[in-house]
Amino acid sequence: MSTLTTGETASPPTRRAAARRIAWARIGAYVLLSLFAIVYVGPLMMLVITSLKSMPEFMKSATALPTSLRFENFVEAWEKANFLRYLTNTLIYTVSATAIYVVTAVFVAFPISRGYVRGAGWLLTLYIIALFLPVALIPQFQLMLNLGLYNNPVGYVMLFLVNPIGIVILVNYIKTLPLELDEAAAMDGCGYLRFVTSIVFPLIQPAIATIAVLHAIGIWNELILPTIYLTNKDYYPITRGMIVFQGVYGSNWPTLAAAVLIMTLPMLVLFLVLQRYIVSGLTAGAVKG
Repeated sequence: MSTLTTGETASPPTRRAAARRIAWARIGAYVLLSLFAIVYVGPLMMLVITSLKSMPEFMKSATALPTSLRFENFVEAWEKANFLRYLTNTLIYTVSATAIYVVTAVFVAFPISRGYVRGAGWLLTLYIIALFLPVALIPQFQLMLNLGLYNNPVGYVMLFLVNPIGIVILVNYIKTLPLELDEAAAMDGCGYLRFVTSIVFPLIQPAIATIAVLHAIGIWNELILPTIYLTNKDYYPITRGMIVFQGVYGSNWPTLAAAVLIMTLPMLVLFLVLQRYIVSGLTAGAVKG
């Protein structure tokens, strides 16, 4: 019985069997991905459907499609939930904390990635360990009280100026930049501050976009910290305001669903705008050590 030698092509039946296996594997992958899509998108679609119903229609059938689109729910939610104030507060907290964090994180991550500070490897290890440590709420609360930052927007923003995952991503991403850039800049007399702002920042835009989105979403969706540290309604972020809105209008599910969609929309837009940077930022920051 003859066997295939190197360079010989497979027989037509063998090629057909291989093609069938590939086709079935592809179909299985599509089915699996479709199931995952249903699991993730299904609740969001139910939220959209609910937000477009009237209250009697929702009580009649919570899962049926709306017979008419009731966009008045969004207007009602905007007016009753005091969204303008809460969204303004949340935007101030999110933009200021994210901007300060990104800038400071780059200046911390660059010398660690290059080994310009003593014990850079140990510092990176400490940041990795910090990813698995719980938040020390009681010491943090006492510190905020002693510093006079309780029920203070400035103190609330300061709670979000440290995030270990961003440092880890930036350190590993900056390691992908050639060291010759540092040497060329030093030979040309480029200062450290100018080098980081003019050269490093533009080259690590995917990593910056990644940590900016992760950090901003974390601040936007934070609920525990504003509940603890902000007691004045004038300082409430959107998540804390939603609790107040739910307590008053919790029985009106269509309006509540519309309010949740309004709260989700800004972060969804931010994610869609920066989506193309996020994958490259995470992958490049994950494979380098």
